[in-house]
Amino acid sequence: MASAAPSPRQRGHHYSVYVIELGPEVWDVARFRRANPDYQLGKPFVYVGMTGLDPDVRFDKHKAGIQSNRFARDFGVRLLPRLYEMYNPMPYDAARDMEVELGIGLREAGYGVWQA
Repeated sequence: MASAAPSPRQRGHHYSVYVIELGPEVWDVARFRRANPDYQLGKPFVYVGMTGLDPDVRFDKHKAGIQSNRFARDFGVRLLPRLYEMYNPMPYDAARDMEVELGIGLREAGYGVWQA
């Protein structure tokens, strides 16, 4: 009996990009401001990352201080799935590239962006 084709997750497509909304207090951090000279007033502040975990689990780990980014840990408010769900899941190399591309795209749209 022939088995069904492997699902994308079985073929290693289990990596994801994710976007965390950051609280407005992040703008008080000089390092964040310097990284975002073209920020447009009123646009969100975000952290863009990639993970082999479910984005919800990864967000919880950031908030708990487990392998967390300082901005995601201290200023993370919630995930913004509308900005990333359409891309997931994907292979590692695609997620690594998409993390950079997504950050660039959001920055070009005027967002305040931090990437690991």
